[in-house]
Order: sequence, then C-alpha cells, then structure tokens
Amino acid sequence: MLTGVEFHTGIPDPVAFVCRLLRKAQRQGHRAWVTADRQTLARLDEALWSFDALSFIPHVRVDLQPSGVSADPARQLLLDRTPIWLAEQAVATEDRSLLINVAADAPPDPTDWQRVIEIVAAEAEAAARGRARWRAWRDAGLQVMQHRMAATDA
Repeated sequence: MLTGVEFHTGIPDPVAFVCRLLRKAQRQGHRAWVTADRQTLARLDEALWSFDALSFIPHVRVDLQPSGVSADPARQLLLDRTPIWLAEQAVATEDRSLLINVAADAPPDPTDWQRVIEIVAAEAEAAARGRARWRAWRDAGLQVMQHRMAATDA
C-alpha cells in the first residue's frame, strides 16, 4: 500500500497549511484523517469553519472508542458521510487513504495508509520531532520525500 511519505517542513503556521491541504483534498474527492494533539485539533476544527469565506470543508472530530471508531449508529452515520476526520490517533479504515500527521509520533501502523503527509512546524522542537519521525519512516524501509517551505511560500 504505502510506498512513500511526504514531509512538508519549516511550516510557519501548520493549522493554516493543513486547512489548504484539506481544501485541495476535499475538492479532489479524497477522504482524510488528520492526527494532532488535542490543542492543535481544536485550533484546526475552528479554522476549518472560517479560513475560506467561499467554501466549507466538511469535517468531524473523532474520539476513538476501545471497540473501534464509534459504537453509536447515529454517530457512525455522521462519520460515514464526512470526508475529513480529526483525531489524536488514526485508525485505518477502508475509505481513509490519506493521513495528514501533525502529531509528535508517527502512526502505529503506517503501512495501512496509501498516502501519508507529515507536517513539521518551523520551531526547533517541532523540527526535532520531525527528524525522529523521518528516521522512523526511513528505518521502516519507506521512501521519504521532503518539501521545504520557502520564505516566499509563507
């Protein structure tokens, strides 16, 4: 399944960057997971409602249950109809081929994904965590590509 991982590094505003990625993914009909810490997810959830005045990016926060994604049928219906899932941890599902990781750690089973995009903020601490994730992906035998944010891209 997964043949490579894309790292986007030196990102000055990861939340705004992920919003743009998700807008593009949604316009292309993709479904995606976004993993991050709780605080980043809250900021992303809020930003997705307002970052583009002319479009809406349907998304939902996912709190994983021990028995799976959701035990409630009504909640599961909402999840099935929503293309963008925001969660602290991702669980591969049949129609979730894209993972955008803004978290400190790589996902537990990265080969479940068809495409992984790692977002690394410009701060030194985030860069150090990004390098650790890079090594983990490389050590798993996967091709790792880097896209550096240029000063003019900000």
